[in-house]
Amino acid sequence: MKKDIEIPVVKDVHIAIIREWNEEFLNKDWNAYIINDRDTAIEMTMVVSKGYDDDRKTSIMRHGIGVVEPKSFKKIEVVQEDVLALNNEFYVTYYADNKLYEKRFVFEKNTVNENNLVTIPLIEKDGIFAK
Repeated sequence: MKKDIEIPVVKDVHIAIIREWNEEFLNKDWNAYIINDRDTAIEMTMVVSKGYDDDRKTSIMRHGIGVVEPKSFKKIEVVQEDVLALNNEFYVTYYADNKLYEKRFVFEKNTVNENNLVTIPLIEKDGIFAK
């Protein structure tokens, strides 16, 4: 019975935190994005995010992203500087190829900083990929 259950593997869908200039507040913000590097769209996309460590945790945020077109990205949320001192988890669920996919992405505490920036494909800005 268990052998008949197929759990689809998430490929080419990523979460990244990008360092971007905010024109409204005239400073740099950390913004979380979902990136669809697949050749097909992902639909009914939901992202649940939270920050935590041994004795602290943030509120749980739920984001209905909807459709993310192929080779594109959508902004999820602004990540406050204080929250980067915690583990940040993004739990992504979406439909594609008539299957339900889900994956947990984590940014370990204190890993999101200026020293770890790399260029994020498709967005072409500096940021950090989740594990």
